[in-house]
Amino acid sequence: MSSREFEFIGFLSANKKERKDKLEEVKYETRTLIFYEAPHKLKTTLDSMLEVLGDREIVLARELTKIHEEFIRGKLSTILEQIVDVKGEFVIIIEGNSVSKKDVELNNLNERTLEEHYEFYEKQDLDKKEIIKKIAKDRNTNKNEIYQYFINK
Repeated sequence: MSSREFEFIGFLSANKKERKDKLEEVKYETRTLIFYEAPHKLKTTLDSMLEVLGDREIVLARELTKIHEEFIRGKLSTILEQIVDVKGEFVIIIEGNSVSKKDVELNNLNERTLEEHYEFYEKQDLDKKEIIKKIAKDRNTNKNEIYQYFINK
């Protein structure tokens, strides 16, 4: 497995706000996410993950490479219900998001008017020709149609 197929995060902060901020940061990551967690923080971390990331497929790997090695697989919500008196260090492996941040942003752009879409790219200091190309690509249409729309305005 190459490093491009997963995103290693490590330990999340014990601070609730910092933990949620980090999870928000990786919410739209399409690669598999990998975290470490101590047993006394596992339930809190999984609750935060469910709240921010949604009910994804996960694997809890307990005591990797040790005699009591164990793997628990399933939906995050289901596993949370099963968590009672946990022991051992955990590696949490979470499936990536099926929708990337770029897809969400593109969808949001396409819900805007053409003028709003134009303004979005204009704020990025792109010239008119480049803006029209980007809008046409975003909307999967011919750039001449977009150009004609703005000429006729």
